[in-house]
Amino acid sequence: MLRVGSNVKTTCMACRNLVSTNMGVRFRIPLQKLHPLSRAIHHRYSGNTNPQRAPHRTAARYFTSMSRLPMRPPKPPPGSGGRSYQQQRSFWVARLAARLLRLRYILLGSAVGGGYTAKKTYDEWKDMLPDFSEYNWVIPDFVWELSEQIDLDKLAKALPEMEEIAKLLPDLDKIGENFTFLKSLLSSETSGDPALKATDSSAAATQDGSDKQYKKSSDKEKVDQLQEELLRTQLKYQRMLERLEKENKELRKVVLQKDDKGIHQRKVKKSLIDLYSEVLDILSDYDANYNTQDHLPRVVVVGDQSAGKTSVLEMIAQARIFPRGSGEMMTRSPVKVTLSEGPHHVALFKDSGREFDLTKEEDLAALRHEIELRMRKSVKEGQTVSSETISLSVKGPGIQRMVLVDLPGVISTVTAGMASDTKETIFSISKAYMQNPNAIILCIQDGSVDAERSIVTDLVSQMDPQGKRTIFVLTKVDLAEKNLASPSRIQQIVEGKLFPMKALGYFAVVTGKGSSGESIDSIKDYEEDFFQNSRLLRDGMLKAHQVTTKNLSLAVSDCFWKMVRESVEQQADVFKASRFNLETEWKNNYPRLRELDRNELFEKAKNEILDEVISLSQVTPQHWESILQKKLWERVSTHVIENIYLPAAQTIDSGTFNTTVDIKLKQWTDKQLPHKALEVAWETLQEEFARFMAEYKGKDQDDIFDKLKEAVKEESIKRHKWNERAMDSLRVIQHNALEDRSITDKPQWDAAIQFMEETLQSRLKDTESVITDMVGPDWKQRWLHWKNRTPDQHIRNETKNELERLLKLHDDHTAYLANDEVTTVRKNLEGRGVEVDPVLIKDTWHQLYRRHFLQNALSHCNLCKRGFYYYQRHFVDSELECNDVVLFWRIQRMLVITANTLRQQLTNTEVRRLEKNVKEVLDDFGEDMERKTQLITGRRVQLAEDLKKVREIQEKLEAFIEALHKEK
Repeated sequence: MLRVGSNVKTTCMACRNLVSTNMGVRFRIPLQKLHPLSRAIHHRYSGNTNPQRAPHRTAARYFTSMSRLPMRPPKPPPGSGGRSYQQQRSFWVARLAARLLRLRYILLGSAVGGGYTAKKTYDEWKDMLPDFSEYNWVIPDFVWELSEQIDLDKLAKALPEMEEIAKLLPDLDKIGENFTFLKSLLSSETSGDPALKATDSSAAATQDGSDKQYKKSSDKEKVDQLQEELLRTQLKYQRMLERLEKENKELRKVVLQKDDKGIHQRKVKKSLIDLYSEVLDILSDYDANYNTQDHLPRVVVVGDQSAGKTSVLEMIAQARIFPRGSGEMMTRSPVKVTLSEGPHHVALFKDSGREFDLTKEEDLAALRHEIELRMRKSVKEGQTVSSETISLSVKGPGIQRMVLVDLPGVISTVTAGMASDTKETIFSISKAYMQNPNAIILCIQDGSVDAERSIVTDLVSQMDPQGKRTIFVLTKVDLAEKNLASPSRIQQIVEGKLFPMKALGYFAVVTGKGSSGESIDSIKDYEEDFFQNSRLLRDGMLKAHQVTTKNLSLAVSDCFWKMVRESVEQQADVFKASRFNLETEWKNNYPRLRELDRNELFEKAKNEILDEVISLSQVTPQHWESILQKKLWERVSTHVIENIYLPAAQTIDSGTFNTTVDIKLKQWTDKQLPHKALEVAWETLQEEFARFMAEYKGKDQDDIFDKLKEAVKEESIKRHKWNERAMDSLRVIQHNALEDRSITDKPQWDAAIQFMEETLQSRLKDTESVITDMVGPDWKQRWLHWKNRTPDQHIRNETKNELERLLKLHDDHTAYLANDEVTTVRKNLEGRGVEVDPVLIKDTWHQLYRRHFLQNALSHCNLCKRGFYYYQRHFVDSELECNDVVLFWRIQRMLVITANTLRQQLTNTEVRRLEKNVKEVLDDFGEDMERKTQLITGRRVQLAEDLKKVREIQEKLEAFIEALHKEK
């Protein structure tokens, strides 16, 4: 007996039981149920010496080593003094406390050991339980997520009553009788030995024929009744499930609308397919290098034209979203449809923020129209179909999550209006999508036509010979049942025995009666009614899980997600390796440059171009006016000399000279001068803009921007138009400037003479050059440079000499030769053996007289340097009538005033308008990706683009994989 308390007594009853008393309470504990540590302590105090229990003694010693004193103080031995006994007795309180502390460790060790044993037992019991994860679909997800938020009373009311369930349950007794009857019927036909069968057959021959006929008919009636009762029961269960699914759909819609409640798990499920769709969108624009291809799963919908591909896709999406036509090709480009679950039934494009409400007919019509416009826009001129993908997302309650791609229908013949390569283009597009080893092929076959006319089955067999990722769908089964004389042919198709192709599964669906105005709900009702009454299902030719688009969508979704889970991590590793290769190439080729993609480079070039345009506003007014004045005079100088000065200078007196000058200046100002001035201003602005761009290019500019800057400059200049009102105001200013004839001071007079002298010297130099070219080299050049004259130059030289003698005789000769003078010159040349044409004589005279006139004008200009005094006092002196100086002063003053006016227009208006045009051009180029691709090119740009794409794809894939693991 073991007493736990202030006094402890220990006895051992053959180590079988341990009896303990604590605080006056006795209890009996079997020794075998004590923890080994406690059991060891018992053996320590009971004095057990069993070798098998020796290991427990060590543990017991650990606890007992805290105090070697016995609990009860021993009596002093005889002969010992009372003093030692008193000393030992004085420590009994300390001994008691030590024993109590030892008891605490004993209890703590027992508790730890017992807890570990209990946890281990619980884990073993939990491992023995079966895995119910495959049956999670029985209970909707929102029940677990919102168990505290759901109104249980409302849910209880939604469930059917026991009376209704009882009505739906079949009569088990009657079914048992029927099955017993069938069993006896089958056993009577197949059991027994040959002798017994012979005896039975001889006995049956003696029975009445009428009884045998009646028995067979009654047996057949019972079998028919049993089948009808089973079908009726199945229909009842089907209707009950449909009602529960409808209520479940409404509840899920309510749950999805509660976005503010923080339902994290539903958010993950809702966004998972969107994450995956984003990866596919990026891959569709990725120019694969290093043999990196897009092998991510998607459901590829292929089929013959008008086989019902689009209708099947609409049934899965639960909305009539695609344009429809009677027999013509409607799907002209691939359409990627991302299906996901959401509170509202809506659709939206990848590059647009507009949401189409699929519950409203006007939004459905607008969506179909938009898809048709996008398809036609993607098709290039001269083509019928396009490989450009249109990305569309459809969300709604109860929609299965997956990504489908609707491809153009396969055709056998190119009809009128189609491009000649349409058939081959459709085949190449279909093969490009189906050759993806992880793509799920949804092969659509029209059941209303002969199976031998199908083209798509051979194409699918080539791409997936083993049928490991193909799902076969037979459409228009209602028409097939009506038209086919042998319904077993449909059974052969859905069992995979008629076609050589193999598939994972075979389905039969009905997508309506063929009317474009049918709604999805009416098509579903029609499909369910057809299969409920169809002999195909009643006779067992089709199985229940092989019919309806609902079962098809469930199977396709399961197959899609299974393929995604199996392949997505492998694809992520492929892009990770591709990223490493691209980064290595960049480090080796462009170690000191940042990895700027095309958009980033465009932004950098945009800033540089804007800086160059802004630099135009920093040009000084003096620089603008100097350039404008110089260029304007270069543009108009020929007209002033040839059409104004020379005709006026050859007049008789000063009055005629001034009159001629005024008339010609007025005509020139009204018609030509403002236009010429604006042209000069616009050209000057362009040249300054180009000069600043060229100077900026020298400051460590990247030559990768040259094509872009040149294109921006040309487009900006093309768009820029000078303000039309500026021409009218400029004409008035120029007219007023030319009307003024009063030279107020001597510096202006000297400036006009200098301007006139420079102009005349320039014209004289040009005239001398023309004459030299006409007559050829002189004697010095012939002797020093070994040059000779041509025969024509020899004739012109003789003509020049003759005409010069004429000018010496008549210094004041007019600008034109008279006919008799031409004849005289010609006869004189013929007398020297030179045959000359009169036209040549007049042409040579024109240049010689021009030189003679300019030389006289320069001499007169030198005389007029001292004529300002006479001009100011209006003295009339024939030798100092400097009307030509006044003309050049008027021209010079007009040039100065025009340059100043144009400079003001440039700095105040046109430079800002040019800057605005440049910004608009840059904005337009920034939105035009094709233009940017043409203008910013090179391996460096392409490498940076690939790096950006691969990194983005890898990040998206990793985010998707993480979300996928969380959903598991």
